[in-house]
Amino acid sequence: MKYSLPKAVLFDLDGTLLDTAPDLGAALNQVLAAEQRPLVSAEEYTPLASHGSAGLLRYAYGDEFELRHDELRSAFLAAYAANIATHTKPFHGVGELLQQLQQRAIPVAIVTNKPHALTAQLVPFYQEFAHIQVVISGDTLAVAKPNPEPLLHAADLLQVDASNCWYIGDAERDIEAGRRANMFTVLARYGYISATDQPEIWGANAMIDRPEELLELWSE
Repeated sequence: MKYSLPKAVLFDLDGTLLDTAPDLGAALNQVLAAEQRPLVSAEEYTPLASHGSAGLLRYAYGDEFELRHDELRSAFLAAYAANIATHTKPFHGVGELLQQLQQRAIPVAIVTNKPHALTAQLVPFYQEFAHIQVVISGDTLAVAKPNPEPLLHAADLLQVDASNCWYIGDAERDIEAGRRANMFTVLARYGYISATDQPEIWGANAMIDRPEELLELWSE
């Protein structure tokens, strides 16, 4: 099915534009190794990467995470910040997609739940994002996804009505936020989706298996 061109396209960051799982997983394992605990394999941590430090630490520590939340999160974030772009790369096709959007004069924004300090540190490593002026982080506002307000704030900054925006993400919270913001939602199935997730019931308007497939959804 083909759709008309959007007036703006908003993207999630982790699992949608950037494959951040290797560095997030390395940070988790650094925390675990410091306590002489068993490490977590890439097969285990990759599907959890979109859930950030809380999701990763909760998986590794179970109920203990709630008791040591602040301590473990601080250790994780310090380890991650020290090696934030060691293995992280844009997903194949992201550069081409963003270039095509530029050529069509379609403005782009990033809306992520990643804390601002980490987002601001990470994004400049990638020349593909140099033209993106609107970046909303998880703590830019008092609320984060699945609340729609970060998406609506990005649309306001782009000066585009939310109903004319598309939001692309790989997590249920992304699709929920996009739907609540009255945006056209696209699920990035190439992102961090676990075997127990049920993306078919999340209600996305469309799904893509590689970034450049987004271009194939449009009728010029």
